[in-house]
Amino acid sequence: MTELLTISNLSYKKNQKQILHDVNLQLDSGKIVALLGENGAGKTTLMRIIAGVAKNYKGQVSLEGEEKEVQRKAKLSFTDNLTGFSDSTKIKDVVEFYINIFTDFDENQFEELRKFMKLDPEMKLSQLSRGMKEKLIIALTFSRKADLYLLDEPFSGIDAMARKRIINSIILWKEDQATILISDHFVNEISALLDEVVVVKDHTILEHKTADEIREGHESIEEYYEGLYADEEDE
Repeated sequence: MTELLTISNLSYKKNQKQILHDVNLQLDSGKIVALLGENGAGKTTLMRIIAGVAKNYKGQVSLEGEEKEVQRKAKLSFTDNLTGFSDSTKIKDVVEFYINIFTDFDENQFEELRKFMKLDPEMKLSQLSRGMKEKLIIALTFSRKADLYLLDEPFSGIDAMARKRIINSIILWKEDQATILISDHFVNEISALLDEVVVVKDHTILEHKTADEIREGHESIEEYYEGLYADEEDE
């Protein structure tokens, strides 16, 4: 097992507002890790910084020893919200763009995932429901051969049955040495997959524990997570 991602003394402000402060985190290869925290805690910002999308932060972010954003981007796959494409763009044209931009994009892998997600390549983005668009994003993300997959609330618009199918299949879509960092509100649904849990609170990393360690002391990962906010609810 090797060190994959290292974040040291990371701070980030936007419009003079502190979003993240003194974040330190290390993730090893071959893990599935939940990134948990309330809305506005900074989870998406942290992922955007790791992905090289959000800039002008203080501190260091290293992916397999690479600190430069261009090199990091080549080693990771981030759930893109597809805002760069017009509504009239067809799924097959989005795929063509990915093939041309990302040398690690596996066309055969996408075709398998497209069928699994029941997506028609001739459909335009304007014809896709929120859930269908999220399925497309997941398929595109896992069609790249990356070392790190960043999934930012990927299932929020997908119906419960389809969500369960996708979650149960995720482990099959990545290489053994690849790591998935997933931010999601469906803690109980993804808990069986997890190797580690990272909690963002008060602009920083509150806790980073193995899933087994949490299970030993709590009924469930969801119960552990909710317990971190119990005192606040009682106030």
